[in-house]
Amino acid sequence: MKLSNFGEKFTSQAGITSLMDDLGNALSSGSDMIMMGGGNPAHIPEVQAVFKKRLSDILASKQDFQRLIGIYDPPQGSIEFVKSMCQLLNDQYGWGLGPENIALTNGSQAAFFMLFNLFAGDFSDGSQKQIQLPLAPEYIGYSDAGLVDKFFKANRPTIDHLDSHTFKYHIDFEQYKAPSSVFSTTGAICVSRPTNPTGNVLTDDEVSRLDALAKRHDVPLIIDGAYGTPFPNLIFTQAQPVWNENTILCLSLSKFGLPAARTGIVVAEEKVIKALSGVNAIMNLATGSFGSMLAHDLVKTKEIIRLSNDVVRPYYLEKAQKAECLLKTKLEGLPYALHKIEGAMFLWLWLKDCPVSNQELYERLKAKGVLVVSGHHFFPGLDSVDDATWQHKKECLRITYSQDEALVEKGLSIIAQEIHQAYQEK
Repeated sequence: MKLSNFGEKFTSQAGITSLMDDLGNALSSGSDMIMMGGGNPAHIPEVQAVFKKRLSDILASKQDFQRLIGIYDPPQGSIEFVKSMCQLLNDQYGWGLGPENIALTNGSQAAFFMLFNLFAGDFSDGSQKQIQLPLAPEYIGYSDAGLVDKFFKANRPTIDHLDSHTFKYHIDFEQYKAPSSVFSTTGAICVSRPTNPTGNVLTDDEVSRLDALAKRHDVPLIIDGAYGTPFPNLIFTQAQPVWNENTILCLSLSKFGLPAARTGIVVAEEKVIKALSGVNAIMNLATGSFGSMLAHDLVKTKEIIRLSNDVVRPYYLEKAQKAECLLKTKLEGLPYALHKIEGAMFLWLWLKDCPVSNQELYERLKAKGVLVVSGHHFFPGLDSVDDATWQHKKECLRITYSQDEALVEKGLSIIAQEIHQAYQEK
C-alpha cells in the first residue's frame, strides 16, 4: 500500500501521537503507571456532580435524550449554546459579540488544525506562509498540524532568573526589529495563555504588543485559552482577557472537566467563523452535541464562571503549590530550575547541564512506572542549526500534577531519584 504525502505525514511518528499512545496503552493495560505526562484534568467531585446531575436530567427528558443521540447540530455547533456563550462573554468583557462570532469544533486540537491550515501553507500565488510562534516552548499538539514542511517559525524566549531555582520566559521582541522581518512569510501568530507546557502566562503588555504586531502586518493573532479565562480559569496571576476582530480566541471545555466530550469554542470575526464552519461541514459533517448539551445550563446561568473561580482554580492552585514544594525539597542540592507556576497544570523542570538528555530520562522514568513528557517535543519551528543545537531543548521535562495527590507524591519521588542518579553520571 502506497501512501500519499498526507498519509506519510500523518502516519509518521509525532510527539503528540507518542504521548497519547503511551497514555492509551497504560490505561488499556490496567497497569500501575503513574500518569504525569498528559494534560488529563483532575476528577473534581463538585464539578463531576454537576455533570452527573445534568446527564441524569437529559436521560429523564425524551426530547433532550433524542437530541443528544439522534439529531445533527449545524456545522457551527449548537445555536442555543453559541448564543449563551456569546451572552456570557459579552456580559463578562463587553466584547459586543454576536452568534456569528462563535463556532464549536470537535475539540481544540481540531480547531487548531483547521485554523492553522486556513492561514498558513501553500497559496495559489505560489507563496508559502507559516504560523509564527513568538515564544517556544509551545504546545506539543501544534507541531505536526501543518500540511506542508517548515510550517512553523518560532523564536527563543528570553529567560528571567527570578531566583536560584525559579525562572520565567518572556517574548524576545528584539527579534522582530530586524529589517528582514519574519512577517513577510507569516500567515498568523499563535500563542497559548497559559502556556502549555510551562505554565507561563504572557503579560498584558506582551499580548498588547503582539496584537499591535499582528494588526501592523495584517495577520490574525490566535490565542489558545484552553487553560485560561473565563473557564477553567487556571491562571494564578493577573491577566486581562483580550479579543478584537483581528484576534481568534480558542476556548475549550476539556480542562473544566469534559475532555472526553471534545468541545472546542472559537471566537473570531464573522468571515473566519464562516470559513471554519465550512471546513467543519466537510471534515465532520456536524459538531458533536455531548459537550454543549452538558455545559449549556452552566454557560447560560454563568455557573461555569463561579465553578471555575471558586472550585476549579483553587483546586489546581493548591495542587501546584504542593507539587512545587515537594519537588524542590526532593531536588535539593541539584542545579535545577522550575518555571514560575502562573497557570495550567504542569511543572516545567529545567535540569541545567544534566549529563542525561530529557528523552533518555523519559525512557528511564517510563521503565520505572512514571510517565512524563520529554521537553524536546515542545519547540516546533526552531529548525535552524543554531536552534537545533540549543542545549536548553534537551534539558527540560513537563510533569503533570493534576492526578491523585498520593500518586503525584509517589511519582515526584521516583522522578527526583532518577534525576539525582542522572547527575551522578557526570
